[in-house]
Amino acid sequence: MELRHLRYFVAVAKHLSFTAAAESLGVAQPPLSQQIRDLEAEIGTALFERTTRRVALTRAGHDFHIQAIGLLERAAEAVERARAIGAGTAGIINVGLTGSMLAGPLGHAIRDFAQVYPAVDLRIHEMSPDRQIAMLKAGQTDVSFLRAPPQDADLVRVRAWSETVQVVLPRGHRLARGRLRLADLRDERFVFLRMSDSLFAKYLWDCCVEAGFVPTITHQAVEAASLTSLVASGLGIAIIPEYVARLAHADVVYRPLEGPRIRADVFALWSPATAALVCNFVDLVRGGRKTLAD
Repeated sequence: MELRHLRYFVAVAKHLSFTAAAESLGVAQPPLSQQIRDLEAEIGTALFERTTRRVALTRAGHDFHIQAIGLLERAAEAVERARAIGAGTAGIINVGLTGSMLAGPLGHAIRDFAQVYPAVDLRIHEMSPDRQIAMLKAGQTDVSFLRAPPQDADLVRVRAWSETVQVVLPRGHRLARGRLRLADLRDERFVFLRMSDSLFAKYLWDCCVEAGFVPTITHQAVEAASLTSLVASGLGIAIIPEYVARLAHADVVYRPLEGPRIRADVFALWSPATAALVCNFVDLVRGGRKTLAD
């Protein structure tokens, strides 16, 4: 049985005339009649009572008419759903990130995306940076947002937004006032992102080394937002992305660094085989710009 058989049957049931049904479908009457006979033979029962004067539905025909209309409606819905997914306006998108990413443009983009694409189910998965890459490659997430991501030929990588850094100091710290350069921090104790799974942490380490010192790290954390609390607890100072610094804390102060700018830019990564849905999302995160590699 094909959808064509159902459409032909519904047309005849509507008009109760093979001639009128054929005209509405734009087909010749003899092939239409043959298609209905084939359908009845496949089902194993008559769907229409035919006389020289009229055509009427049998009891089986009445019930089959209801079911056929439902099947055709569901088939049409399936077609529209497939088209929407192909166009990136419907479906499911799994986003990998660390929670601190939501402090920046990504949080607003998720809200706006839900309004622009209400048929999309956007799911957030918080995880460490190294886990994000593994999940992305395993196809368990569709797109990830990372600072200082690895170069990987298997993944598309674009800059989602630009960001600098801030230094977090306990309130009353001797460096809390005046101009501040990275080299001024050489004698301080640091709290850092966990070096084992964050390329951004390794990048900050390298920046310190280039400034002439090896940072003394007392504690490490998975989330950039946690570093502020560690600083407030007196465990050291920290270098954090500027958007994370906007999450104010009463017991710390935030200071920009002068001199060569340390970057905390965020990149979106996804598989080249990913559907248009991901491209639409990344495009919105980037403020409507084309998702071309930067």
